[in-house]
Amino acid sequence: MRLTALALAACLAAAPALADDKTACTEGIAAIKAALSQNPPEAAASKAKKALRVAEREQGEGEFDECVDAVSDAKRALGK
Repeated sequence: MRLTALALAACLAAAPALADDKTACTEGIAAIKAALSQNPPEAAASKAKKALRVAEREQGEGEFDECVDAVSDAKRALGK
């Protein structure tokens, strides 16, 4: 019983971080799409598009922390 309570407490403590990652993921994907619509140099666009695909896949899988990592990669490729 005690272990279950500790596990539940850990999950509840992680919930705000998950929500933050979900928001950052969603907003990051939108920002990348907007940046790509500005026609950046092809080398940067290619790297950003690949990272965008990864971010969208991770978002679909509910892996928001990995989505945020991919968003960071895309922003780095675009110089943002």
